[in-house]
Amino acid sequence: MHDVVPLKEGYEGENAELETDIQQMIQKRQLKIEEIKHSVDLSKEEADREIAEGVQVFTALKESVERGQANLINTIKEKQKTTENQAEDFIKELEQEISELKKRSSEVEQVQVKGKTGWNLGVARESINRKEEIPLSPRWGNWIAWLRNGNEYEALDAPPVLLSLKSQPQKVGVFVDYEEGLVSFYDVDAAALIYSFTGCSFTEKLFPYFSPCVNDDDKNSSPLIISPVRVN
Repeated sequence: MHDVVPLKEGYEGENAELETDIQQMIQKRQLKIEEIKHSVDLSKEEADREIAEGVQVFTALKESVERGQANLINTIKEKQKTTENQAEDFIKELEQEISELKKRSSEVEQVQVKGKTGWNLGVARESINRKEEIPLSPRWGNWIAWLRNGNEYEALDAPPVLLSLKSQPQKVGVFVDYEEGLVSFYDVDAAALIYSFTGCSFTEKLFPYFSPCVNDDDKNSSPLIISPVRVN
């Protein structure tokens, strides 16, 4: 017999483990940035020392030797400038990686659907064609669940899946885990899973996809109220 882990406890545990891994990766890169900055400082001190020694050696020499002094100083400065530029580029790369890692953290959108008889909720990839009507399916870069006729819930997977819910959600959470390739829908108030798209391949940034659907003679006039939640 398998132990049953409450959904909320499993959900929070999975997020805590994911965030710990991401924070460790971020900390490693931040440490590397500090090491680079320290290396640049040491390099600058060494350059300053070399310049001072060069000036001291060539001060007593004649004009021709002074030209050599200027050349030496310029060479050292150019070398230092190159070092600083390379370090700056590397720092920017690491900071970009940190930014991408933060984006890969779990994201949650909570949407109030109270009083609605129809809605579409989910996420879609950034490059989706917004000018043409496209099929709602993971094959087309979107992961959507919807409500129709007040009580007909469906996950538009491939193939679509009819959903049987114990109660009508008043607020729906859309959870995205970039690392695990997961898009989940859950009843926020009941802390109950509605449906999960698994094994997803996210090759680009995702954006929320929401539609309040038609008014239906004021039967579906209630608005969708969206409240983003960042899991850190």
